This record gives sequence, structure tokens and C-alpha cells, in this order.
Amino acid sequence: MALHCGRACRQYLLHLAHDNVDFRLPEIKALLSLRKRPFDTSETFNEKSPFWQLNGLSEDDIRSVMSRTVCGKSAFELWGHGTTIDELRTSLLEYPAENMAPYLQQNSTYKINVYTFNKTLVFKDRIEKIDALDFLPFKGTVNLKDPEHIFCLLEDYGSDPNDIPEEPFHMYFGRWIADGQRELIRSYSVKKRHFIGNTSMDAGLSFIMANHAKVKADDLVYDPFVGTGSLLVACSRFGAYVCGTDIDYNTIHGIGKASRKNQKWRGPDENIRANLRQYGTESLYVDVMVSDASKTVWRKNAQFDAIVTDPPYGIRESTRRTGSHKDIIKPPEDFSGESHVPVSMAYHLSDIFADLLNFAAHHLVLGGRLVYWLPIYRPEYCEEMVPLHPCLTLTNNCEQTLSSHTSRRLITMEKIKEPEDSDRLAHLADPRFTPYQGHNSFREKYFCGLTKKNGKDSKATPKNKD
Repeated sequence: MALHCGRACRQYLLHLAHDNVDFRLPEIKALLSLRKRPFDTSETFNEKSPFWQLNGLSEDDIRSVMSRTVCGKSAFELWGHGTTIDELRTSLLEYPAENMAPYLQQNSTYKINVYTFNKTLVFKDRIEKIDALDFLPFKGTVNLKDPEHIFCLLEDYGSDPNDIPEEPFHMYFGRWIADGQRELIRSYSVKKRHFIGNTSMDAGLSFIMANHAKVKADDLVYDPFVGTGSLLVACSRFGAYVCGTDIDYNTIHGIGKASRKNQKWRGPDENIRANLRQYGTESLYVDVMVSDASKTVWRKNAQFDAIVTDPPYGIRESTRRTGSHKDIIKPPEDFSGESHVPVSMAYHLSDIFADLLNFAAHHLVLGGRLVYWLPIYRPEYCEEMVPLHPCLTLTNNCEQTLSSHTSRRLITMEKIKEPEDSDRLAHLADPRFTPYQGHNSFREKYFCGLTKKNGKDSKATPKNKD
């Protein structure tokens, strides 16, 4: 368990939040790749564990990750670890003294925290655990309010709240380096947002999507289903210039009925720009406009560093595109009658995803990422349902469960080559590129599942007899 290493090869411990578990590994990997650093962990690595040991990184790398992650709680320089108190003691005594020395000076102040996962300790037990570390050569003065250095003993009692062991499965001790950005989930909550809609994206998930997309300062980020701009707010927080489109005129212009309780109509300054102004990033707002995602308005050479979006599923927001029921859409050149007003038509989910991937292939820079949500009917899900494109490679596929029968998967794709003429026929040569038509029935299956669930509930509830 000893950690024999100099500054260049020190081990670090990440303490992660135990929510959105599927999203944690892709987020940390993406943030490390922004610094061109690999994700190197121990042989006993368990993705579901709240504690990860990372190798081959510098303290600056760790601080950079923690300055953005919303999945990570805290990071530590790992001084020792073990499955028993004796193993922990041996590991700590074998840690190089020269690595400890700068933080144990006589003129310094410090405190030691005890954190337990899946178990609550009374104050007396916490003090006893701290006293058991008296073999460490602390020379400074204890300062609980404002110490120069913070150390932490972390204990893992597993993840089963119904079977908590007397002793921890694993113990870690290290020097605190930085906390993650969990506070953003509260400060950017849609409950405090100036302009919201029925489907405004949760703040935590918005930041996770921005991190999966590797959004960074001075990037140009686009959302083709922008809605009330929740994803633009998150991306601008990391310094990116943001823009978007949506087919809903009222949402883009911030008019019509309000989504807030006890408010009938939207106010005069409820719009996407106002949301960015609220968080001090209005200077990064490029613009938004009314546009149909099925009919791109962008020039061929328009290049985005990332496309981050949440397409409509047809549940709380309809899936619409413009079109015509007439056989002849384009009027003759000498036509002098009334101008044609396009009607709203159904926009099938399979077409939405095919258009989205094709747009990303043509308008992302090489290495740029597309991040979007894919709704899934869980009983029928298989990996073949995830849309593919010859110019894009699938990097992440994470599930967020919505109900017993539905979920949505956060899909991350990266552009690996420029489009070629042959790509338009790729589905003929490789069936993997054929759009999956089963997505079109998601809405019906969603409501069918709700009906069955409600039916079971009504049968299980006995009726009162007169």
C-alpha cells in the first residue's frame, strides 16, 4: 500500500458525488483530455465507487479538473490507504517524508476532517479516529476555522444502506487540494433562472453536457433546439461564445404564456439574452433566431467547436418542422398570387437524429463534439438504436433513467473526418448507418407505459363500498 514516489508521480484521490453515476467517468476523462492528460487509475478501479485513485498527474491537472467538474466533490493528494487501520498506518509511514514536510511545519496551521461514505459517525468516534493518527509528525497548530492546510480521513462503507459493515471496506488519508463545482447546481438552478420554459434543462445536467462536449474559452457552441437557453448558459460559464435556433417563435422572442406558477404571461425582459445577463456572460451571447432544424440556414463553411442540444421528444414539447401538404411547393417564376405560408408538420424522431448527425458532420470542426439526449423505451433498447454517421465516432453513451420503462441516454460523438460524397450512401454499404425507425413510436410507448402503470395502481387500491 506504500506510495513511493516523487512530485512527478504522486497519486491523487477523487471523491465523487453519488448521483449521475453513469456520467462521472466521461466527464473526468473529458476534462483531463482538455489538458492532454490520460486517465490512469489503479488496478482495483471501480467506476461505481465514490473514491477514485488517479496516477501520473500534477496538482495543476487536478485543480484544473476540479475547477469545472460537477460530478466531483473534492480532490486530495493521497498519502496513504488500506483496508484496515494497520494497513493505513503502514502506508502512511512509508510515504516519503520530504513530500509531507512542507505541510507539517511548526509555524503552520491545520485541521483534520473525517468523512464516511454510507455511514454516520458520532462526534466521539470521529475524535477517536483523528487521535489514532497521532503517529503522523504534525508540528503545527490546530485551527478549525481558517487553517492553512486541511487533511482528511475518508472511509468507504460500501453502497448498500441496508447492509452497513462495522468497519470500512477501505480507508484513505490525504491532503485536501480543491473542491469541485457542485455549488453551480444550486446557484444556476432553474428555480432562480430569469427565463424558463416547460423543458428547461436541469443546471447540473447542463454543466455535465458542457463538460462532455469539452467546451472551453473562446469556443463557438451551437444549440439547434435552444428553447430557453439552459445549455447556452452552462457553456458560456466556461467562456464559450454561444448561439442557437428554435422553431418556436414565442420562445425565441420571450413572449406568450409563462411557465411559472402564478404567472400568466411572460415579462418584457424574459428571454435568453437576459439569462446570460443574469450570470454575467452576456458578452458571450452571439444570438438566437427562429429556424427549422430540418432546413439548415447556415453556410457550408460555418464551423462550430461543439453542438450541445436536447431535441424534443414529443412529450412536453412537440416535434415540428415546416413543410407543405401540396405536391408542388415551389411556385413558378411568374407567380403573382399570395405568398405561400408553410404549415407545421410532424418531425419524426428518426429524422431529427439523422438531420442532427448530418448537420454535425458538415458544421463541426475536426475533433469537435456533438452532445445530445436520445429518448429510449427501455424494454426494447439495444446499442444498435444509437444513430451513427461515417464522420462521427461514438465516445460516450450514458443512461439517465426516467421511469421503469423509459430513459434517455446522453450521447457524445466526435468528428473524425470531413464529409465525402460517398457518405450519403453509407447506409447502403453498412446497415449501422441506417436510421432506426423505432424512435418514432417513443411517444406512444411512453404514454402506453404510463397507462399500464396507472392501471396497476388503480387495481391495487381497494375501493370504498357504500
